[in-house]
Amino acid sequence: MKSKLVLIGSGMAGTRFLENLLETAPDQYEIEVFNKEPVGGYNRILLSPVLSGEKQWPEIVTHSPEWFQERGIRLHLGKTISSIDSVGKVLTTFCGETVFYDKLVIATGSKPFTLDIPGKDLPGVVTFRDIRDVESMVAVSENRGKAIVIGGGLLGLEAAYGLLKRGMTVTVVHRNPVLMNVQMDQEAGQLLKNHLMSGLDGLPGIAFRLGANVVEIEGDSCVTSVRLDSGEVLSTDLVVMAIGIRSNVALAKGSGIRVDNGIWVNDRLETDTRDIYALGECTEHRGRTYGLVAPLYEQAQVLADVLAGKVAEYTGSLTSTMLKVTGVNLFSAGRFHSEDDTQSIIFRDLARNIYRKVVLKNGQVVGALLFGDTTGANWLFDLLRKREDITAMRETLVFGPGYV
Repeated sequence: MKSKLVLIGSGMAGTRFLENLLETAPDQYEIEVFNKEPVGGYNRILLSPVLSGEKQWPEIVTHSPEWFQERGIRLHLGKTISSIDSVGKVLTTFCGETVFYDKLVIATGSKPFTLDIPGKDLPGVVTFRDIRDVESMVAVSENRGKAIVIGGGLLGLEAAYGLLKRGMTVTVVHRNPVLMNVQMDQEAGQLLKNHLMSGLDGLPGIAFRLGANVVEIEGDSCVTSVRLDSGEVLSTDLVVMAIGIRSNVALAKGSGIRVDNGIWVNDRLETDTRDIYALGECTEHRGRTYGLVAPLYEQAQVLADVLAGKVAEYTGSLTSTMLKVTGVNLFSAGRFHSEDDTQSIIFRDLARNIYRKVVLKNGQVVGALLFGDTTGANWLFDLLRKREDITAMRETLVFGPGYV
């Protein structure tokens, strides 16, 4: 008889794990999957093009219900697990159903941060995390009007761009003085701000309030305005909170599984509870949580190997960010801020909106930031990862491998 494996969550980490497991050990488990969303699996990264109208929902679906059915996987849509009995190895749904397991994988992902301020529950206040959020934003945008996006990180700027393309007038409020401060320094942030304010694809520009905080959302039956800590009031028809994510650990914590900043896992992605594993954004490994796709896919491969009986370990990930923000290519990795113990090599071509920066310490690359031109990004990341001595190529390093 096959062992029973239950997966909670069919997001990008969970579905990649299933693909890897079916490839590695196709006949080892009877598999059952619970997903709180009423869909199978989709590419969450592509929600932004759906919001902007550049893609339609069917184009970002990666694992339809039929995909699960064809592989003999029992899929439960729109069902949430309310508790885990790790002694009896029994799961209970919010509907009161019970399911037994031999091995359990928790891939509950993350949930968006929301500001705990007056008016946060008014109609017209949404987050930007799943397809239901996108549908809400699209519905409001049909009347055009005004939108306030709280958060000037990647997700906030993508929401702003999408709403701009839907015909709304958009203002981004960001508590940090630097846009995308997790990926960029002050100079790159200013270049991006100038680009976004100048207008995009024939559209009006985005307005900004940087170094500012929303302290209240105003309205009676729906949102009508927001109040900033400066006292300024901005009228709006929609408020989007895009201020980050945190690991979704409520189920694990309520079931007695060890939780720190995320669900604690070891190098085999085992929790502290027998036969229960976790992967993805809900986990904490060696003190780190990850919100990028690449580390989650690495975890998915390791866990598939572990559950197939192979010797495999996840030792952590060195991450980089390569993305395109409203037409601007961006790459950052490592320690890209200039610090007292580092040296920075910088190339600027402001006429072409290009800014390239490589940060060195003791003759090694420890960080890189490329804005507008990401030529050689993978090469620089490889130098950073390998900690190679670059003294001989220092003079031309910032231009990329073609000049070395």
